[in-house]
Amino acid sequence: MPGTDSRRSLISRRQLISGCKGLFMLCILAGSMLLVPVASAQSGLAAVTVTPGAGGAQTYSVSIQILLLMTVLSLLPAALIMMTSFTRVIIVLAILRQALGTAQTPSNQILIGLSLFLSLFIMAPVFETAYDNGLKPYLDEQMEAEQALENAAAPFRRFMLDQTRQADLLMFTRISGRDSLPSRDEVPFSLLLPSFVTSELKTAFQIGFLIFLPFLVIDLVVASVLMAMGMMMLSPMIISLPFKLMLFVLVDGWSLIMGTLASSFYM
Repeated sequence: MPGTDSRRSLISRRQLISGCKGLFMLCILAGSMLLVPVASAQSGLAAVTVTPGAGGAQTYSVSIQILLLMTVLSLLPAALIMMTSFTRVIIVLAILRQALGTAQTPSNQILIGLSLFLSLFIMAPVFETAYDNGLKPYLDEQMEAEQALENAAAPFRRFMLDQTRQADLLMFTRISGRDSLPSRDEVPFSLLLPSFVTSELKTAFQIGFLIFLPFLVIDLVVASVLMAMGMMMLSPMIISLPFKLMLFVLVDGWSLIMGTLASSFYM
């Protein structure tokens, strides 16, 4: 129906705009976290400084803040990956490919692209909250940069704390030389970020282990049958691959994997 098609088109455009806003917000937030001293010292960054000299001469020098910003840009991709659900998603998909035994199918480019857009879907509520509470008031000149940064960082902090295990947080607290932390809301990003990444790695491997088990059973059964038939020269991987693909397709594996990954962040 024309009305249904137009509504679907409108929803897809809204989702695309929301994702772009979220990605833009995350880039600004990650860069701002690494440039907090600069942002708190002044509201803008001067690209070139002009110094008057004797006889009307002028000396031009590049501002040190710009050099710091260019240095931060090289670390921005790592910050974007480590602060979102991307780590868990890409590890689970890589383990799934290994369990299926399909070598390079799907390719690395497909897995990374799928992980990126699934991460945008998972992080959409966080992006929208950060945009509404931090970036939008700042762009509308209704809020100072420092306060906007705090408001934008709050949903990311809440998301990362919800996914961080208490044991990992306590471990990095001891390593840093602190006896304890007053509360979870006062955890600095220098402790929260490694704790969050460690918890994500542990969760990803737990999910990957559960995914690997049924395919491992198929490999064991096929290897046992081949050995019983005396066909030890035939690789079990060649025989088990069609059965694993058939099982994965029959149970609608991709939908189960994507749904499980998305729901694991908000259960």
